Amino acid sequence: QVQLVESGGGLVQAGGSLRLSCAASGTIYSILTMSWYRQAPGKQRELVATITSGDSANYADSVKGRFTISRDNGKNTTFLQMNSLKPEDTAAYYCNANVQRTSWVGFRDYWGQGTQVTVAS
Repeated sequence: QVQLVESGGGLVQAGGSLRLSCAASGTIYSILTMSWYRQAPGKQRELVATITSGDSANYADSVKGRFTISRDNGKNTTFLQMNSLKPEDTAAYYCNANVQRTSWVGFRDYWGQGTQVTVAS
């Protein structure tokens, strides 16, 4: 089994910063991509940022220039540095990893339990 555990959420004033972390553990042979999604109340879950095993990153237009995704492949961990936060960034943030558990099986997606980010105006 594979577990993803997020941390780092909380309450912050507009313009402030937060850093989210997500650690993957369990039986892991390889992780292809690690991503952050978010879901605000009454809205669909949306992709915020993705990073490949080669450190190639992509961002939603709404967070470009403010958020930075990174990963530590040796620790199976990804981070999301969020700067210049806005009230519209308020959401539950979920970590996703595309994991290969052994060399003879394919990749599948795993999700964390989510961490709440609230940005006060």
